[in-house]
Amino acid sequence: MSISAGDVKKLRDMTGAGMMDAKKALSENDGDFDKAVKYLREKGLADSKKRAEKDANQGTIGDYIHYQQDRAVSGVLVELACETDFVAKSDEFKNVAKQVAMHIAALKPEFLNIEDIPTDRINEEKDIIKKQSENEGKPQDVISKIVEGKVASFYKDYVLNEQTFCNPEFYEGQVGTMIDELSGRLGEKIYIKTFSRIEVGS
Repeated sequence: MSISAGDVKKLRDMTGAGMMDAKKALSENDGDFDKAVKYLREKGLADSKKRAEKDANQGTIGDYIHYQQDRAVSGVLVELACETDFVAKSDEFKNVAKQVAMHIAALKPEFLNIEDIPTDRINEEKDIIKKQSENEGKPQDVISKIVEGKVASFYKDYVLNEQTFCNPEFYEGQVGTMIDELSGRLGEKIYIKTFSRIEVGS
């Protein structure tokens, strides 16, 4: 089918993809925008996984200070890593680092990845959920499902890469997926290396 320049531009605006990639995505999905977006996201994720073994010793620091009544009350630093100085200096890369810092300030994640959570913390959460369910008289055969569901919710609440990005006008989806898609667009291994958040009185 014929793909118009307007359709290609629309998909590029939606995804940040290159012109040829956007055109190919629409062509291979019969002009269906939803399928084309999914195609590009999956392609970005696949490309990022291929780069997983590469070094990423460049990057930038995203920062954000939150003020309350002309007084700084909390601050965030986040290291966004990439492979080259060229990408590290790009406006898109620096903007994403800044946006992630603002997200951390707003949603206050405690961990970067699920693997960073101590086993004791997860076991404690599971015990609490199980006891709450038992006290509510839930049947034993559904308690395990309740525990599984609430642990998944715990990840989404406290793990940065699992959290839904706080500003849907900038990006709709999980933080980790946003970074993977950035990696796909810029053609380099990109990941959040570390972050730190401090708050007055905490």
